[in-house]
Amino acid sequence: MRILIAEDEKKIAEFIRRGLKEEGYAADLAHTGPDALNLAAENPYDLLLLDVMLPGLDGIAVCERLRGEGFTAPIMMLTAKDRVEDKVKGLDSGANDYLTKPFAFEELLARVRALLRAKPADPSTRLAAGPIELDLAAHKAILSGKTLELSAKEFALLEYLLRNSGRTVTRTMIAEHVWDINFDTGTNVIDVYINYLRRKLEKGGTRYIHTVRGKGYMLKA
Repeated sequence: MRILIAEDEKKIAEFIRRGLKEEGYAADLAHTGPDALNLAAENPYDLLLLDVMLPGLDGIAVCERLRGEGFTAPIMMLTAKDRVEDKVKGLDSGANDYLTKPFAFEELLARVRALLRAKPADPSTRLAAGPIELDLAAHKAILSGKTLELSAKEFALLEYLLRNSGRTVTRTMIAEHVWDINFDTGTNVIDVYINYLRRKLEKGGTRYIHTVRGKGYMLKA
């Protein structure tokens, strides 16, 4: 899952980005309203964390413009303003949730999970294909009833493959959803992580991740 963090306070933005990265999310940063609009127009984000007090264009205006342009991903407003009328204004602009500062990162993370689950294509906290299961709430991977030890990036890659089970996903699609804007497309990192997953999933000899020659990969169980 790829998240855009639009926050002008760089220390806060980096703190959130680092915490999300540790949980397996890919995250990009924008520090102004126009930057947030540009990144959201150029990249397929699954969620936007949007500070209200952005320079150049405030978060309310950014949210209204994005919704007007057809941006459908969930938007969570982040702000120090905690008056009821401020929350109503944020939600009426098109936001799905509203979190006031200061906040505990655990609460932010729980709200992120809830918003991602609430997307029409993602109604459950569990994903499965054959004997492979992911418990998104517990951040646990299971194969034939046994827990798999996966790194955060391996978990994120398996989640994306499971969400697209039975469909071919290209390396570009994987890079856009599992890695961030700084990903070097000239490397073989995606293939390396595919091989890591294969070793952990396919010890018994069953092939789950198939190479679609000239296109990408497909998880099929």
